[in-house]
Amino acid sequence: MSFDRLAPHYGWMERVLAGRLLQRCRTAWLGQLAGCERLLVAGVGHGRFLHELLPRHRALRVVCVDASRGMLREAEKRARRARLDVSRVEFVHARLPEWRPRSPAFDAIATHFFLDCFAPPELDAVVARLAGAAAPAAMWLISDFAVPPRGWARQRARAVHALMYAFFRVVTRLPARQLTPPDARLAAHGFALGGRRTFNHGLLQADCWQRPARA
Repeated sequence: MSFDRLAPHYGWMERVLAGRLLQRCRTAWLGQLAGCERLLVAGVGHGRFLHELLPRHRALRVVCVDASRGMLREAEKRARRARLDVSRVEFVHARLPEWRPRSPAFDAIATHFFLDCFAPPELDAVVARLAGAAAPAAMWLISDFAVPPRGWARQRARAVHALMYAFFRVVTRLPARQLTPPDARLAAHGFALGGRRTFNHGLLQADCWQRPARA
């Protein structure tokens, strides 16, 4: 799986196809990061999340991990062009679940339109690796596609997902063929859903998961 071919085009593709919708989803729970010191962003992609994250949380240090060198270059280039404080950001080229963090545990994790790239067996390993990098009371922000429970919105989402996965399988050799909700896997590693917001008639959702603080 490689997103290198898409890296130079992903920004304009998102603007044309989704406008600000994906960014609204990414940043839905941004305020919850107040007080956090270390954030791990897995699958940073073209880095649009950083454009609202860094100015809002000026003490936060961020590690961005991505398997695509092209996406990492694009994310850093866009951040520098926007004059963001990249001195607080470490860009790491690595593939999950093989990557192991060298630093202390993160008190927050963000995965935006990332977990949907993995088929069930590998998704288990990716969630386990990220959960292992999280502090005991860590927060996990997730934005991703979703399937509404019923009606025309459900049928619409299935059609959109089929087109999306077919495209990415051809262009990036994406291993996943359909969306696998990560909820049960997060719960198995001690995270509880603290809040969920949906967008575009349930096609997108933004979650805030939290590990309870130890007594």
